[in-house]
This record gives sequence, structure tokens and C-alpha cells, in this order.
Amino acid sequence: MPARCRCPNTCLSLKITKVIQIQNLWFGTLKQLILMGTLCYICFALVTDKLYQKKESVISSVHTKVKGLAEVNEEVIQNGEKKVVPIVFDTADYTFSLQGNSFFVMTNFLRTKGQQRGVCAEYPTHRTLCHSDKNCKQGWMGPHSKGIQTGKCVVYKGNQKTCEVNAWCPAEATAEVPRPALLNSAENFTVFIKNNIDFPSHNFTMRNILPGFNKTCIFHKTKDPLCPIFRLGDIFRETGDNFSEVAAQGGIMGIEIYWDCNLDSWSFHCSPQYRFRRLDDKITNQTLYPGYNFRHAKYYTENGVEKRTLTKVFGIRFDILVFGTGGKFHIISLIVYIGSTLSYFGLATLFIDFLIDTYSSTCCRSCVYRYCTCCKSCVINEYYDRKKCEVIIEPKRTLKYVSFVDEAHVRMVDEQLRGRSLQNVKGKKVPRSMMDFREVSRLPQFLPDSPPTPEQPEQIQLLSAVTTPRASSPAWCRCGHCLPSQLPKDRQCLEELCCRKEPGACITTSELFGQLVLSPRALRFSLLYQEPLLALDSDATDSLLRHCAYRCYATWRFGSPDLADFAILPSCCRWRIRKEFPKSGGQYSGFKSPCLME
Repeated sequence: MPARCRCPNTCLSLKITKVIQIQNLWFGTLKQLILMGTLCYICFALVTDKLYQKKESVISSVHTKVKGLAEVNEEVIQNGEKKVVPIVFDTADYTFSLQGNSFFVMTNFLRTKGQQRGVCAEYPTHRTLCHSDKNCKQGWMGPHSKGIQTGKCVVYKGNQKTCEVNAWCPAEATAEVPRPALLNSAENFTVFIKNNIDFPSHNFTMRNILPGFNKTCIFHKTKDPLCPIFRLGDIFRETGDNFSEVAAQGGIMGIEIYWDCNLDSWSFHCSPQYRFRRLDDKITNQTLYPGYNFRHAKYYTENGVEKRTLTKVFGIRFDILVFGTGGKFHIISLIVYIGSTLSYFGLATLFIDFLIDTYSSTCCRSCVYRYCTCCKSCVINEYYDRKKCEVIIEPKRTLKYVSFVDEAHVRMVDEQLRGRSLQNVKGKKVPRSMMDFREVSRLPQFLPDSPPTPEQPEQIQLLSAVTTPRASSPAWCRCGHCLPSQLPKDRQCLEELCCRKEPGACITTSELFGQLVLSPRALRFSLLYQEPLLALDSDATDSLLRHCAYRCYATWRFGSPDLADFAILPSCCRWRIRKEFPKSGGQYSGFKSPCLME
């Protein structure tokens, strides 16, 4: 459930993205090249694909007419004698109407004439052969049977016996198809295709019969590509197939009519493109019923007996596939395309960010903090990465940061101490943030609290590697200036921290510690810089200066404010600050955070 708006100013405010501008010739050139490439691609796609148009799919209707004559030599009985006479097949004989945008042309056939209802021996196959009536089962019929078995085994021809069936007799013979095909001359047939199309939303209709149509034309891919009259043999030649081979057992051929219409008045174009594609499986094994065939019968009555002529037809089915689009300029489509491509321009920034992130490795990061110049490009990329990315760690009760003066990194402790001294906890190494000297320059460091004497000239004091620990120093102390904690026993481990990891001089003996942390003039300046009208009266001065000193030390040694908020100050530093700015009564509550430490 969304949070309720509590303040009108918050609801009406505007949040914008911060942009970092990198002044780099190589990155700038790379960005411009990517932007120019993206712009060229967008313009190219806009023009070539006409993405400024509103597209609509075609709605069509198809009508076909097949023309041609074929002559077939067929056996007929005349005056009681069998004779072979030529028979002419016209359009009504070899074409069959099909549903949809399809037509069928017969190229081969097998006929069984004079069939009538009765009982007869079935055609001999390995399924129908028999030796006695035991091999035949009365009433049985299989998916490949020609009729229903009567239970008798009768002579079919010679010594062959088959089961008797109740069917159309004589039974159809399973014979090999004639080769070459009986209507092999069908490759010279022509088909006339009429195709009407409509684009309803554009209120535009069109047909493939263009003005000035020549009725004697024949389609040719290059010479006459718009002619709607096709020779069947040429169609197979376009697909690389042999018509005579396909005609023997049949097949399926697709005729594709593609409409790509530009309906804009300044560049109008709308004409069909014809393409052809073989749709059946021409490499199928013979046992998988290749080709295309079906059966049909013509019934007639002779001497009062109903008879029929059964024809198994082989041929080619032509499927006409019409598809395409019509486009017309539409301002909304143009605006949508431009809006969708604006995100492409972000690829340049995304790619450059990827390069910076890829080459900003951990090893390079450690080199930067040690002022290593062994890898110039790595240092530059790490510099960009620090400016661009801000790492935020989830605050937890167990999260603490410690800094040792003899280590170049900061240690992050995210675990329960369980009575262990914070000095001995290893923690995770975290790179120390680079110091921002612009903040340091705001403090009047150049004005010391007291002028140097001629016998003791002003100089930077270096930490000595040798120190003499006090006898009263705790066991975990390495600098000799730490004091035992005043907290209860269960919280003492939180303050058992020295400024050093290994024995050596204390950081509180450094002159820089006095200038940055203990200088009253610098601390007052820092407090007044944040709050110019702050009243520094005598009662609250020590408390304000002490808290400011805690903050100055944390910022100095940890660098990042995010780390400073969870920093643990060493015991020697805490007690040195408390000595300089004591609390009345001398009782301190211990560590809470740098700004809440007493």
C-alpha cells in the first residue's frame, strides 16, 4: 500500500538525475562514433522498412481457371473386342474443385471398370492369401480390406486362393502406377489466377490483373513477372523439380502471391510478386506413401444393375498462399518509432560505463591508494569509477570500522565481538578513501595557536618507530598511551583498541594530531563554519569541542563520511581528546558514534 503523502512540498517536488561529464578525448570520440552509428541505423531502418507508416495485413480472395487438353491411350471393348483407342481429357476430366485457395490437376490414374455389389475373391496380398476356410474369418474386415469376409477361401486366379469378401466386385487391383504418367502432357496446361486484395483501414482495393493485361502472356520470372497465367511445367522448373517425376505419384505445390504495397501518394507502389515452393516431402521413403492421391467413382446403371467405375487419381494439388502488407504514412506511428529509438542513444553511455567498470579492478584500486603509477589507464579508470559510483553499506548494529596508523587500509568488522578485544579482530580490509584536501584547506591550519620560538622552529614531527610503553598500559596496547576502559565488563571489548597494529609510536604524539584534532582555534572555526551563530559559552564549550574533535579525527583517519559514522576511535586518541577537553565529573558514557561519544 503506498505511503500517504505527509507534505505537499514533497509530493510536488522534482527529482532529477545527476550527470557526470568526463573530459576525455578518447571517451568523447568513442561516444560520438556510437551516437553517429546509432543515428545512421535509425534513419536507415526508418526509410528502408518504412517504419513511419501504419501497416495492415492483406485480405484476399482467389479464383483459378485451368486450361489444356491431354490425349490418353486406353483399352475399351468395342463389338466384343478389346481395342486401344486415344481418349481426350479436357478441363472437366482432370480438374477437381477443392475448398479454400486450392485446385487439383490429375496427372495419372488407375481404373477399375464395371464394379457391382456382390461377393468375389479379394485381390491377393500377403494379408488376403489363404489355404482353407480356416484362414478366413466371417465378418472380419481390416483397414486395408476391400470388403467384409464371408469366411470362405476361394480361387482368385490359377493356384492363388484368397478370402472371399462381400464388396464391389471385381476387387480393385493394387497395381503399380503407370510410368511415365498417363497425363504427362499436363506440364503444358496453364492456370489463370485472379486475386483481389483489400486493405480496409486504408480504404484501398487492388487486383493482380493490371490495366493493359495481355491474355496471351505466360509468366516469366524476368521477362513477364506480372502475368497471372502460369504454365505448370514452368512452376516446377522454378523450384528445381522435374514435372514428369512428380506427375507419376503426385505432389503438392505452393504458389505464393506476396503484396508489399506502399500507398503513399509520393511513392505509390502496389504489385504482386509470385514465388513457388514445393510443399510435400519429396525425399520420403516409398513405404511412407509418397505423393498425393485419392479415389472417386462414377456410378451408372446397366441392364437394371447399378455399377460404377472406380478411379484412383494421382495428381498435383496447388495451394495459393496470399500474404503481404499495405502501409501508409501515419503521424502516430512515426512518433512511436522515434520515441522507441531514443533509448538507443543511451548505448554509448552504457558501453563506456562498461569499459570503466571492466578495467577498474581491485588490484588497480589498491595501486591508486598507494599512489602507484605502474598502470596509468587503470588509475584513470579507477578515478572515473570513484567519481561515478558511491558505495553504501547497509548499517547494522554489529558494523564497525577501525583504522591503524601503521596500515594503509581500513578494517571493517561486521560481527559480534563476544568478549574478544577489538584490537585482535581481523575484519575485512577496505580501501581508504582519498582525502579531500579542499575540506582541509578551510581550516586555518596555517595559523598555529602559539608562535614558534627560535630555539624550537616549526616543523612536521615524524612518528618514531621506538616507544616506551607504560607499566599501567593494557596488554592489548601497542603505543603505550592507551588506558583501561571504564565501561561495564560486557562492553569493555568495544574500547580495547589501539592506534597501532604493531608496537610503535602513538599517533597522539604527532604534530598533525595536534593541528587537526586538538587545536581549539581549528575546532572553533569548524563549529562556526557549520553554524555561524553558534554561542560558544564557557559551560558548553568543552563538550562541543570534544565532540568536534572526535569527528575531526574520524574524518581524518577514515576519509569517507559513511565510514566515519561507524568508526571506533582508539583508546589513546579518545583519552587524549578527553584530557584536552574534559567533562565535568570525569564520567564518560563511552562509544555510541563519533558525534555521540562522551
